[in-house]
Amino acid sequence: MRLLVLGGTEFAGRAVVEAALGRGWKVTVFNRGRHEVPSGVRALQGDRTAPDGLAALAEGEWDAVVDTWSAAPRAVHGAARLLRDRVARYVYVSTCSVYAWPAPAGHTEEAPLVEGAEPDAEATDYARDKRGAEIAVVDAFGAERSVLVRAGLILGPYENIGRLPWWLGRIARGGPVLAPGPRDLPLQYIDVRDMAEWILGAVERELSGPYNMISPQGHATMGSLLDACVQVTGAAAQLRWMEAKVILDAGIEPWTQLPVWVPAGSDMHDHLHSVDVSRAVATGLTCRPVEETVADTWAWLQEIGGTAPMRADRTSKGLDPEVEAKVLGR
Repeated sequence: MRLLVLGGTEFAGRAVVEAALGRGWKVTVFNRGRHEVPSGVRALQGDRTAPDGLAALAEGEWDAVVDTWSAAPRAVHGAARLLRDRVARYVYVSTCSVYAWPAPAGHTEEAPLVEGAEPDAEATDYARDKRGAEIAVVDAFGAERSVLVRAGLILGPYENIGRLPWWLGRIARGGPVLAPGPRDLPLQYIDVRDMAEWILGAVERELSGPYNMISPQGHATMGSLLDACVQVTGAAAQLRWMEAKVILDAGIEPWTQLPVWVPAGSDMHDHLHSVDVSRAVATGLTCRPVEETVADTWAWLQEIGGTAPMRADRTSKGLDPEVEAKVLGR
């Protein structure tokens, strides 16, 4: 298989590249050349936001392209229109955020989508940008040659968003840790490597259409995630489980100040951790245990010196130590 990855050196794109190399595929990456590409990969350089920035893609044919772009949809539209006659299938890594807020618990790919998204728009907000890019892909490739990977929470090695790395770093410091409850709160996430393997399988099987890409409900809990963090770090950390009301009354923001966590029974939990993924599972999605995701992320952090890279276009994550200490003191 001949694969083109737009990006290919960070987090999701990097996982796709490594998985494809592992299958013996011929891989080409197109990016701005700011990061080193893996050995065995053909590298093309260009800035898709600049005039003539796609010139390096003017020639060449591929069986599939994987695109993880999350800014102005017009950049996706431009790439898709350029490649539509020379690429068999366009896989766009989108997001569950394209569903109109709040999506009900158990929502499928048929749930209502955000309104106001346009394929040739400049950057607006995350949800509309991703939905606009979806429209751009389908406009250029048609529904039968497009795969829309609506990812939920993505974790795993190379994470540059700051969620699991923050929890690992906080627990590694030891001491009492504010653990947002309840312990058995169901979580859904996707290990970036499991998503990458599903994407490659989708190319091989010539799948099309939208797929919710996240682990099945009940795959992990807040307790199993944080217990795994304690285990792999070997830290002298004590998880102090707090009720949601205590946390919210203290003004702590779910999802950002306490990454991954959102209150049980809330619109946020229905939208982010109560997704129907039967379509993806029926087409080959398998999810490794949470303990493996946590252990491999910790091992990667140790390899790079303990500090994860952070995307400049994402908000900072984590709880201020003084705020944590104040809530624990109560």
